[in-house]
Amino acid sequence: MKRIRPRAAFIAFALTLAMTMVAALCAHSLAQSDSPSVDDEVSLSDPALISRGAYLAKLGDCAGCHTVPKQGAPFAGGLPMGSPFGTIYSTNITPDPQTGIGRYSYADFERALRDGVAPGGKRLYPAMPYASFTKINDSDMHALYAYFMHGVQPVAHRPPETKLPFPFSQRWGLAFWDFAFVQHERFIPDGKRDALWNRGAYIVQSLGHCGACHTPRGPGFEERGYDESSKLYLTGGTNDHWFAPNLTGDPGSGLGRLSPRDIASFLKSGHGVDVHVVTFGSMVEVVEDSGQYFSDDDLNAVARYLKSLPARHSSGAYKPNTQKLQETAVSLKAGEVERPGAGLYMSFCAKCHQADGRGESRKFPALAGNPAVLAPDTSSLIRLVLEGGTSPQTEKGPIHREMPAFKNQFTDREIARVLSFVRTAWGNEARPVATRDVSTVRSKIKK
Repeated sequence: MKRIRPRAAFIAFALTLAMTMVAALCAHSLAQSDSPSVDDEVSLSDPALISRGAYLAKLGDCAGCHTVPKQGAPFAGGLPMGSPFGTIYSTNITPDPQTGIGRYSYADFERALRDGVAPGGKRLYPAMPYASFTKINDSDMHALYAYFMHGVQPVAHRPPETKLPFPFSQRWGLAFWDFAFVQHERFIPDGKRDALWNRGAYIVQSLGHCGACHTPRGPGFEERGYDESSKLYLTGGTNDHWFAPNLTGDPGSGLGRLSPRDIASFLKSGHGVDVHVVTFGSMVEVVEDSGQYFSDDDLNAVARYLKSLPARHSSGAYKPNTQKLQETAVSLKAGEVERPGAGLYMSFCAKCHQADGRGESRKFPALAGNPAVLAPDTSSLIRLVLEGGTSPQTEKGPIHREMPAFKNQFTDREIARVLSFVRTAWGNEARPVATRDVSTVRSKIKK
């Protein structure tokens, strides 16, 4: 998640705290006005409704935050999540009546997801993406409630308590944060768009909560937009020292050169089709826990919506020249390239990514024209070289592959040089990587 200086964060907190309580209470009352007043246990136990809720939980990637990988029971919580203010632990959302949500009424459940308020008035930290979930429609909310109450195995597990330093430990202050930054509105279809586009917009903006990672955040840790009406929406954001790339139509660091088929395949398997991109970082888990289970219709809808977004905050460029690309490849193989970083690339990287930077389809990503390579923020590239990476392990996708870590083999200067070479070779046009950039990321991921 994006780091914010404590002083700036405190100022943002104090400013929102100065807002009147009356206004906050009015906003809260309006947000509650459309909530159902009674439970319908007969319909909630309907197998079809529970099955639909299970699918919606996949769309929302609920397991991604509420399940500890490889050791935790499904939805039992306890996953530590880094934030600029300290570690936040996810809660148990199984229907256990003591440690989970087993005693939640529908109104309790709906209020937690849409308003970020647990029973008893306890405010939830916005690591819970309720600013996006507030757009979930009533029908889907009922299905989710049915699934978590009747389709999830209860687990008696009490996760570690989240203990943030003052003033962030004062959860009551989140009421003012909510008033300042959250728009409590359901998704409204655009009558000028077709059903496929609206379905994609609904998934991306609500259950998919794509903006939680891919939209930059402001000084109060708020997302700088929740739909395409904002010029900053989905233009890229830094989370836990990973840069989630631009999802607008930017032909350099965005999705401009990816086809709808590429986007759908990327979400389903972690691999593109025509453009050889492979997912990395925390997005690997999103594909494993969520994307691979999307229906083809929903994959196509998301791709349709994302491809409709105009290019914003463009960065980098890819201007391939076939002759120069071939000359560079030949020179690399012959050891004739004297540019800093070229030798390291040929010795350690070309085996998978190839001398021409084109990678290998369904195996290794291309570096020539790769949007992640052209991104303005180089944190992800640096972190991949330092720590290595892994491709998703899915039921129907390509076999799982790993990239080795080089943190003990390369100096910061060597990493900066090889990445600078990659960002300026084969038609790539992006700023070089400085040694201090590598040193900064290395120091952060050690903490």
